[in-house]
Amino acid sequence: MALEVIAAGLGRNATFSMKFALERLGFGPCHHMSEVFADGRRQVPPWIEASRGNPDWDAIFANFRSSSDYPSASYWRELAEYYPDAKVVLTTRDPDSWFDSVNETIFSPRMMDSLKGSPVEAMMNGVIFDHFDGDITDRAFMTDWYVKRNRQVVDTLPPERLLQFHPKMGWQPLCDFLGVEVPDVPFPRVNSRDELGAASDEMGGIPADPDEAERFGREYIQQLRAKAFG
Repeated sequence: MALEVIAAGLGRNATFSMKFALERLGFGPCHHMSEVFADGRRQVPPWIEASRGNPDWDAIFANFRSSSDYPSASYWRELAEYYPDAKVVLTTRDPDSWFDSVNETIFSPRMMDSLKGSPVEAMMNGVIFDHFDGDITDRAFMTDWYVKRNRQVVDTLPPERLLQFHPKMGWQPLCDFLGVEVPDVPFPRVNSRDELGAASDEMGGIPADPDEAERFGREYIQQLRAKAFG
């Protein structure tokens, strides 16, 4: 199964809202970092290989019709080339707001400390942190990097293939871009900032045990999906 939609926004750029929206529009399942956790024993090893320059995109995205969030957002250029018919949706936000959000959630010590020495840590280093050529705690560096990275997406892809989008815009522009009808439900609004921190704190971080990590991923997806459309 080939990817039909690539949501190129970095983590903490409405990536869960995009996952649920694309699935509601018929482009599901949608790959997302939560899906990596939910199926870690199958997903983590090929993503480590991808970070080493040996991607097997067909294996990674088997049964997925779209993607959102990390790890795929780090490889938007490669995926756009590998799936030339896929459309690309770029979600962005205020750079300082993005910096605050990632440092309170996915880049925070409380998220990463529990993974030290695990395959998941190796994967996240390879598919996320190794892509920053600088200090991820430096606000000036990171916000500048963020703006330049998003500009690369816009400058690289032809306008007819790219939609710059924010959930506040609602269904219409996204549906027009993808050629589908507007659903009769509100656009999913997911603010997972507090939920992610609370879930991590409750578990003592992202679980390192494969069984617990996969259960964490599955339950977290279901929790946020219920809130998105509740």
